Amino acid sequence: MGGGFRRGGEGRLGFGAMRLPGMPGRQPVDHTTAVAVARRAVELGVTHIDTAAFYTRGASRANEILRRALRPYPDGLTLATKVGPGQDVRAAVEQNLTELGRDVLDLVYLQSGRPDETLDERFAQLAKLREEGLVREVGLSNVTRAQFAGARTVAPVAAVQNRFGVHDQSDAVLVDECAEAGVMYVAHSVLGGGRVRFTDPALRTVARRHGASVYQVALAWGLARSPTLVQIPGTASLTHLEQNMAAVRLELDESEIAMLERLA
Repeated sequence: MGGGFRRGGEGRLGFGAMRLPGMPGRQPVDHTTAVAVARRAVELGVTHIDTAAFYTRGASRANEILRRALRPYPDGLTLATKVGPGQDVRAAVEQNLTELGRDVLDLVYLQSGRPDETLDERFAQLAKLREEGLVREVGLSNVTRAQFAGARTVAPVAAVQNRFGVHDQSDAVLVDECAEAGVMYVAHSVLGGGRVRFTDPALRTVARRHGASVYQVALAWGLARSPTLVQIPGTASLTHLEQNMAAVRLELDESEIAMLERLA
């Protein structure tokens, strides 16, 4: 496999902030709880947090929760945010800067709205903001292999954030292409975004062997899948956060990795 496997996951199990303000159709998240979850994530070793100005529910905003919880931001913490489909690139970057209380953004993705969308012009606009010093690194989100290849002719791509996990391995070729190019692949919806039932017998078998949950096994598989793959499971629960982060200590053997790779 192009990217190969790597044991362990220190620094490659991040945190997705989408759920901190609360999710549609669910109970709102208490602001104090959301702040506590963000702080605990960093205490547990998270060094990569994914957020966006459009991660909101009512008046609650993920960026502002992170600002209250973590500012002054610790050294070594990457805050990755994004420009959504149709958003003005400069305005979106400036909004994220203001809400997070930062002078420069660590990593900003340009998010695609359609697989046939041409991103070159807007990606060039984002790259210009890097040249101006507002952004350190630029990346892509929800893109195809063709969009990735096209954007790389415009400016260096530091990271790609797409949906990928043991339950959905359809992006496997791009995962390997990123590894070969030294580009960070950031996997979102790694636990299915609450829409996937982890009931597969193979998952349960591996989980029983390790005395772990099927979700921890899914995260451990992702950490083993590629040396440049970062996962960003999101939660607004301290309990779930602790359980997720325990996956970095779970080591799967080659037979278990292969068994789970056959699920998709």
